[in-house]
Amino acid sequence: MKKFLLLIFVGLFACTLPVEGGLIPTPGPVATPTAAAAFTLTAAVPSPDIPLGSAKNPLILALTPSTHPTQDVINAGKVLTSALENSTGYSFVSVIPPNETELVRAFGNGSAHIGVLTPFGYLLASSQDYVTAAFARQQNGNTFYGAQFIVRSDAGFTSYYDPVKAQNTADVTAALAQFDGKKPCWADEFSPSGYVVPLGFLGEAGVKTLEPAFVAGQPTVVRAVYAGGICDFGATYIDARAYPGLEDSFPDVNQKVMIVWQTPSIIPYEVLVYAHGMTVDMSRVLTRAFVDLMSTPDGSSAMQTLYGFNAMDVIRDGQYDEFRKAVKASGLDLNMLVR
Repeated sequence: MKKFLLLIFVGLFACTLPVEGGLIPTPGPVATPTAAAAFTLTAAVPSPDIPLGSAKNPLILALTPSTHPTQDVINAGKVLTSALENSTGYSFVSVIPPNETELVRAFGNGSAHIGVLTPFGYLLASSQDYVTAAFARQQNGNTFYGAQFIVRSDAGFTSYYDPVKAQNTADVTAALAQFDGKKPCWADEFSPSGYVVPLGFLGEAGVKTLEPAFVAGQPTVVRAVYAGGICDFGATYIDARAYPGLEDSFPDVNQKVMIVWQTPSIIPYEVLVYAHGMTVDMSRVLTRAFVDLMSTPDGSSAMQTLYGFNAMDVIRDGQYDEFRKAVKASGLDLNMLVR
């Protein structure tokens, strides 16, 4: 039994939520349209005679996981569900899962139909055939980014990266072989660019390293490499040396810390997903609705507040294959990367 916070919004007071063995009626009365009440949701088994998206079998929109949602999030959820209802004609309710692990499970048991997952959450949910990718969050005009391996420039390593042409000069095996038996600095145990993906590329190259140092943050990786004596090399997103404040503290950081090799841009940002089982027509209607609402001030503001989306692109699962491959090569348990 998984606990969620159900947001009851204006126009949805008569809705009921599908659960295993029947329906849990909406409690009443509710003091305000944004009041939150605790519910227990289990596997949804609605009657086949009740179509998904109808008032008695609403689409369930999962907001960002949280145990203490803010009023701004609750209000943004109200705006988003209202906009989607007006645009699609479907009925919606919103839930706030306590964490992403529960959100993934909710997609599997029918307690969520639409929501946003982290890159690792998406890999886990898609590997279990729970969801389909719909939109990828865009940042600085990109939906994917890369990682880089860095070293202190006087530490005796060879760079296989041309900063003028902004491209690698050797393949992954040749470039990373020099890190065999060396000690890495990683950002943290859940960082795609500061740990997981670089570890995957090392694995693909057959490189075995010493026990790592987790230094809590990518700018800290740059600082550790700059200082020397903590680790032999590190990994960050491209280009963490330009992180605000670093150059102020270390004006020569780009000279003292050099790039050895960069991964391709395979690391995604968050992904908006639909639960498997939706009809093609429903998916198309929802996709059109999300495109339209992102063009409105209220809709884009709600998406920013809820999910951090300022812009997004339509995405397909196959575009995550290289990321999926690198995560697998890391040897890490995907379940442990989802929180």
